[in-house]
Amino acid sequence: MKTIRVLLVFVVFYSFSCTNNQFYTMDDFAKVPKTDAHYHVYSDGNGSLEQAQKDNFSLLAINTFSEGCEHVYKVQQISENLEKQYPQNFDFAATFCLDGWDDSLWVENTVAWLDSCLAGGAVAVKVWKNIGMEFRDKDSTLIMIDDPKFNPVFRFLNEKKVPLVGHLGEPRNCWLPLNEMTTRNDSSYFARHPEYHMYLHPGFPSYEEQMAARDRMLDKNPGLVFIGCHLASIEWNVDTLAVWLDKYPNTAVDLAARMGQLYFQTRDEREKVRNFFIQYQDRILYGTDIIDSGQEKEQFQQQIHQTWLRDWEYLVTDHTMTSPLIKGEFKGLQLPKEVIDKVYRLNAEKWYNLK
Repeated sequence: MKTIRVLLVFVVFYSFSCTNNQFYTMDDFAKVPKTDAHYHVYSDGNGSLEQAQKDNFSLLAINTFSEGCEHVYKVQQISENLEKQYPQNFDFAATFCLDGWDDSLWVENTVAWLDSCLAGGAVAVKVWKNIGMEFRDKDSTLIMIDDPKFNPVFRFLNEKKVPLVGHLGEPRNCWLPLNEMTTRNDSSYFARHPEYHMYLHPGFPSYEEQMAARDRMLDKNPGLVFIGCHLASIEWNVDTLAVWLDKYPNTAVDLAARMGQLYFQTRDEREKVRNFFIQYQDRILYGTDIIDSGQEKEQFQQQIHQTWLRDWEYLVTDHTMTSPLIKGEFKGLQLPKEVIDKVYRLNAEKWYNLK
């Protein structure tokens, strides 16, 4: 009997140890190397880099043509300077302007600009939602991402083996009234930015037309590596996103600014969301969309620390959680360590060819 009791104790202890070793905990947060593969830096200060080092993060900053060309040039220079200061903790993606689109030299000038950005250390190139939702040519025709004029630019990136990062379209909620949106992060954003609330602009392309244009661009450039920002704007349903990932094997997605949509699905179908992360563990990159514009340092660092910590809790534990982004409670996904390591670091290194 004594031998049996000893064996039972050993089995229980061994089982607990194995289970305990399978998952990270909150205590592991600062111990595990991580990458925020989607954030923005619009200041030459180093508040975000300082906090990143405390929390064991590397950062990948993404330049965006969300303002004028001068902003693009300024952020490129800021990024190059930060990469030199923090070569082990900082990488960046470049972008290009649409100014001069109707000029016959636009393609040549754009490729030359991107070539100089890559020489300056950029690891990828970003396109933004103003393509398809805002920018028009001299005839007032809305330019979509599958416009033939982009073909030489994307061919250049493909030949250089440089990923294209795309925020194209918006969450599907964008085409709904505010009171019908599924998450508060969407209703809050579009209340503040009615210019991008497509429900108010029925003359613009539909959600389906935005996604179709992106897919036609990918069909024309099958070798191009494409990283879909914000769950590739297929944030509303992981099953639909899985179908898209299966169709386009050279694509990955990041989580930036779409945790609310994941919480919403997790609340009602946790196992489906968890299984999606496990099945596509090689195609998902962690990111936040945090913007460092030189805010007051102490408050900003506390904000990004709390954001990173809350996302860690959702992904690594099975805690019952709440969020101001959605109604109701949901349970954390508690993903295995090997999945967490890929989502938080290894996938960024692979898809962006990071050093």
